[in-house]
Amino acid sequence: QLVESGGGSVQAGGSLRLACAASGYTYYSSYCLGWFRQAPGKKREGVAAVDLDDYTIYADSVKGRFTVSRDGSDKYTLYLQMNGLKPEDTAMYYCATSVSACGVVITAPNEYNYRGQGTQVTVS
Repeated sequence: QLVESGGGSVQAGGSLRLACAASGYTYYSSYCLGWFRQAPGKKREGVAAVDLDDYTIYADSVKGRFTVSRDGSDKYTLYLQMNGLKPEDTAMYYCATSVSACGVVITAPNEYNYRGQGTQVTVS
């Protein structure tokens, strides 16, 4: 089970921190944990991901602005710190897990095996 939180509305240049609580089979069987987003009428876009070896990868559109991490004490929580938000970052953000490598799902987010219900991020 994956449950996201932390979305909301913010002005351009602002920050938000998304969190994802992962539990059960979806976490233990997965190698890569990450975030993808989807805006109305657009394709899914991989945003950032981290694997069980703490290797991180980012979409070019968010590099230098977003940081993905897992809680050091609670490996079951995934975060996405988003700074310098832009209107084009507006989308529904989903936490997801995959048995594939993060290098695969960052460009092919349909390869994620499980995802949460999503949390809306709106930047104006």
